[in-house]
Amino acid sequence: MLLFFHRSFRLFLGPSPQPLLLPRLALSRLDKQAQKDPEENGNRPQLQLAVRCKTERRAHSRDLQWLQIPTPRGSRPDRLSMRVTLAVAAWMASLVSSYSYPANTLPDIENEDFIKDCVRVHNKFRSEVNPAASDMLYMTWDPVLAQIAKAWARHCQFAHNSQLKPPYKLHPNFTSLGENIWTGSRSLFSVSSAITAWYNEMEYYDFKTRKCSKVCGHYTQVVWADSYKVGCAVQSCPKVSGFETLSNGAHFICNYGPAGNYPTWPYKKGSTCTACPRNDICLDNLCANPQRDNVTRYYSTVYPDWPISSRNRYISLFLIVSPPILLLGVIITIWVKHKYPHI
Repeated sequence: MLLFFHRSFRLFLGPSPQPLLLPRLALSRLDKQAQKDPEENGNRPQLQLAVRCKTERRAHSRDLQWLQIPTPRGSRPDRLSMRVTLAVAAWMASLVSSYSYPANTLPDIENEDFIKDCVRVHNKFRSEVNPAASDMLYMTWDPVLAQIAKAWARHCQFAHNSQLKPPYKLHPNFTSLGENIWTGSRSLFSVSSAITAWYNEMEYYDFKTRKCSKVCGHYTQVVWADSYKVGCAVQSCPKVSGFETLSNGAHFICNYGPAGNYPTWPYKKGSTCTACPRNDICLDNLCANPQRDNVTRYYSTVYPDWPISSRNRYISLFLIVSPPILLLGVIITIWVKHKYPHI
C-alpha cells in the first residue's frame, strides 16, 4: 500500500532527471594509413588516443563504451512524497483503530474449556431435575449452533433472534432452534453463573400446571428433554440495545436444537432413563447415544445474512470515502507546490 502511494506521488511530481552518460577513454586502432605507408609515418604504427564526447552511439563504432551513472536518490520531491505517504498511512491506521473496540478477552466458540463448561453445566442441571426425568437426552456441542449464536451476539441486542423459526432455516438438521440470553457485567460472567441463573427460574415453574408465576422460559429450555444439541457464544459489548443501564458487558447466548418450549411438559416424569429411545444407554441419569451425540468439528465460514446496523453502515461508508478524499487533497497540494515553488 505504501509503495502504491509513493508511486502515485512520483507520477504527479513528474519523471526523475535522466541519468548522466559519460564516455570512457578508448584507444583507437592502428591507423590503416600508417600500415600502408610506414616510411611516411616513421616506419612504425602510431597509436591515437581519442576522446569522443558525442552523446549518440554510432553503429559502426565499438571503441566507445558508455558508463551510466544514476543520479543520487533522496532528492527533495522524493523525500517530501515519502513523508506525506507515511503521514497518510499513519492517519488511516489511527482512524481505523479509533473505531475498533478493545480486544475481546472473553472465550471464543472454539475454546475447548468454554465448550466443555457449556456442555457440562447443561447436563448437570438436566440430570438433577425435580421431579426426575425418564426421557432426558444427553446434550452435546454443536458448532453450527455456536456460529449462529456468535453471529447474533455480535449485534449486542437484548432480544431474541427472529430467524430461528420457519420460514427461515439456519441449521441444516433442525427446523426450529431454541435460544437463551444472559447479559451482565464482564467481571461477573462465567458459563456456570449464566446457566445457573437460567436454571434458577425453576422456582417460578409449576410442573403440574405447566405455568410460570414469573419468567421461566430459560429454565424450561435448559431442561427440555428433546433438545440434545447446544451451541453458545459470548460477546463483549460496550452497549447492549434493550439493556441501556449496562456498559462494557458480556452478552451470552445459547442456541438449542431442536427447539423447546412448546405447549407441553418439558420432559416425562419418572425414574431416570426408563423412557430412553431404543439403543440408548444411561449416562449420569441421561439418555446417551454415541451416534446421536457425535460432535462434528466443522466451522463454516458462511454466517447468516443479517443486515448491518445503520450505525455500522455509516461508519463503514465514512472509512471508505474519507481516505481517498484526503489522499487526493494531499496529491493536489504537492503537485501545486512542485509546479509553482514560489507560491
